[in-house]
Amino acid sequence: MLTVKRLDIKDAHKVIAGARAKAEEIAVPMCIAVTDESGNLIAFERMDGSKTTSINLAIDKGFTATGIKKGTHVLGEVNQPGQPAHGISSTLGGRMVTIAGGLPVLSEGEVVGGIGVSSGSPAQDLLVAEAGVLAFSHT
Repeated sequence: MLTVKRLDIKDAHKVIAGARAKAEEIAVPMCIAVTDESGNLIAFERMDGSKTTSINLAIDKGFTATGIKKGTHVLGEVNQPGQPAHGISSTLGGRMVTIAGGLPVLSEGEVVGGIGVSSGSPAQDLLVAEAGVLAFSHT
């Protein structure tokens, strides 16, 4: 039998609040998704003015980050032609995202969830995702 640690809804709200605060600070409305350790959606917020095309992208960034247990930007680096994971973005029905903005959320070194952020540039998405992870780690 396994014991599984995962984010609960209160944790997800903390992650979203931290991400939202950073998005407001940089004045970029975002779509923010929080997933459990298996990549399933727990909570989602679409800030006023965020892009509708970013809804599924944010969710899939959270899914990818929990699945690979790394940031989506890391997958992007190895998804280039000639690299070991080239073409991975077409797997799993196209859900594997190789653009920055998805990060795993850790507790005691274990992946307990993920955050996916989309609507800004890849650097802005990553910055906002990092703020969400930081908000959880300070609880």
